[in-house]
Amino acid sequence: MLKGVIFSLNFGFNSLQLPYKKTIFAIPIIIGTKNQLYMSLSPLNAISPIDGRYRNKVNELAPYFSEEALIKYRVLVEIEYFIALCEIPLPQLQSVDSAIFDSLRAIYNDFSSDDALAIKKIESVTNHDVKAVEYFIKDQFDALGLSEYKEFIHFGLTSQDINNTAIPLSIKEAMNHVYVPEYFIVLEKLKTLSKDWADIPMLARTHGQPASPTRLGKEIEVFVVRLEEQFNLLNDIPSAAKFGGATGNFNAHHVAYPNIDWKAFGGKFVQEKLGLQHSFPTTQIEHYDHLAALFDTLKRINTIILDLDRDIWTYVSMDYFKQKIKAGEVGSSAMPHKVNPIDFENSEGNLGIANAIFEHLSAKLPVSRLQRDLTDSTVLRNVGVPFGHTLIGFKSTLKGLDKLLLNERKFAEDLENNWAVVAEAIQTILRREGYPNPYEALKGLTRTNSKINKDSISSFIDTLEVSNTIKEELKRITPSNYTGI
Repeated sequence: MLKGVIFSLNFGFNSLQLPYKKTIFAIPIIIGTKNQLYMSLSPLNAISPIDGRYRNKVNELAPYFSEEALIKYRVLVEIEYFIALCEIPLPQLQSVDSAIFDSLRAIYNDFSSDDALAIKKIESVTNHDVKAVEYFIKDQFDALGLSEYKEFIHFGLTSQDINNTAIPLSIKEAMNHVYVPEYFIVLEKLKTLSKDWADIPMLARTHGQPASPTRLGKEIEVFVVRLEEQFNLLNDIPSAAKFGGATGNFNAHHVAYPNIDWKAFGGKFVQEKLGLQHSFPTTQIEHYDHLAALFDTLKRINTIILDLDRDIWTYVSMDYFKQKIKAGEVGSSAMPHKVNPIDFENSEGNLGIANAIFEHLSAKLPVSRLQRDLTDSTVLRNVGVPFGHTLIGFKSTLKGLDKLLLNERKFAEDLENNWAVVAEAIQTILRREGYPNPYEALKGLTRTNSKINKDSISSFIDTLEVSNTIKEELKRITPSNYTGI
């Protein structure tokens, strides 16, 4: 087993930090009650390509979505909850010295893979993952000389008070530390390309047919604006968490301490300690409506990039772009001349998988029978999967964009071969001048299946009963300059 390295996470709430001990590939899988080493996970035997072939592209997600990460976040919530009870203070916790809080926070700040394995060992007996965390922390309390207070660990809580704060917190941090930076790399790359190609005229296509010319930079800018607008919506979605006892009413808290405003406590704990939005009232679980909105928006962003992938792929097939060739690479196993647009295809495939899972998550999570069932628990364990495929998709798109070589000759050639596209411009000016039936006149010129070129357009203009000034204006229009604003 390879030894991990320390990976520090800088959290935005109360300057809390979570160190993460990252293990590269050789990860022990522990099964059974005797902690027998079953196998070592490697890129070659991993079932999921996220943990196999593509692991090096998604390593940065492990501190947020791995089993170890989930356990660590649960420990964090439990510890911070106990500290919050001390700060009320509950009568029985008045004697707890605040100087011990740093040592308590060290339980999650110094959390290691060995700690996670210890909790999994406890879980093999309890058959309950959150209860195993509670027992682990109680052992730590014994070591710190806090045994008399350990029954206030997980006091009055249900498992979902931990899960529905730990998971939204992990998602929020994954968004801030991994997703958003990668999104901005894609966005900035597209902004750069839109500026670099701002003055490149190109033949547009509607229904696959030649259409009024456009500019390559503008077409890329369309994707920039689409992504920006969806990101603005993303920023408006709260990171919501449930914290309210077994069925959301603080029943146990209220019966034990009826004079404490537990709703206010829950709001302060969730919002000030964890940096999340407190959902209240709830059932036993978070409604997941905000989480569904997040997944739907992430899906739309993926769809925009998927749309970009397909357009660039098509431009490559049209010879608008060549691709940089890396020494030793093989494009096709059978055809040596080929350089396949595999990065855009890889991105499209991964974003499609991500969207399918995001869609299921957003449709499933807000639905639960009565005060709750367990379907949300099963589904939430897969939250990291669409993030993984999304990250792979983003990186593949970036790799593909970095390989593009502009073939300006092909752009110019296609424009020159499609003089018919200036017909719209000519008939619009004729409409301006009150010329009778200009659309029909141009239709007769352009729908003959004969070759339309500069000379035929010029000859047509000469037949028009308009002033020489208008004729000169019309003859200045070319496929390369008829590109709008």
